[in-house]
Amino acid sequence: MLNNIILFLLETVLGLLTFAFLLRFYFQLTKASFQNQFAQLVVTLTNFAVKPLRRVLPSVGNIDVSTLLLAYLTQLTMHLLSLLLKGFPLFVAGGQVWIVITGLALLGVASVSISIYLYAVLIQAVLSWVNPHTPIAPTLNSLTYPVLRLFRKYIPPAGNFDLSPLVFIILAQLILTTILLPLENTLLASL
Repeated sequence: MLNNIILFLLETVLGLLTFAFLLRFYFQLTKASFQNQFAQLVVTLTNFAVKPLRRVLPSVGNIDVSTLLLAYLTQLTMHLLSLLLKGFPLFVAGGQVWIVITGLALLGVASVSISIYLYAVLIQAVLSWVNPHTPIAPTLNSLTYPVLRLFRKYIPPAGNFDLSPLVFIILAQLILTTILLPLENTLLASL
């Protein structure tokens, strides 16, 4: 019982931390504005680890390597600790286990990345109908514009409705459920 509570808390906290690191990474990559409360919250939550690592690992062009590495390391830590809490004999299991855990962490980063864009597009679509002038709208627009621009090239508007967010949401869900989830289950089954 106590193990389940600790496991739940561990996965929740490290999952949210991965989400925050990746959100900060994508805000910087897309040059989204940090002049709103939500973006400032993300920066405040992640500064404890990003600032020290940036001194050692600088950015490469527009890519903030330190923040991306922190997201990956957070996923790696989450999977390692989860296996240990479940009683998996991690240190005597052999070398293949480490390859599987590395793959699980990469899939975790990919899954959270797709989820970030999925939620951002969904929230942006809802806000465009409810309150298009909300303070977070410019940040969401900066974040989602590069992705939606690709879809808008091939999907013309239907009347006055932009269908590219709907197509992106369907495609993102499809990738999550038909590619990433089965890959994760296959890796977990190989343990």
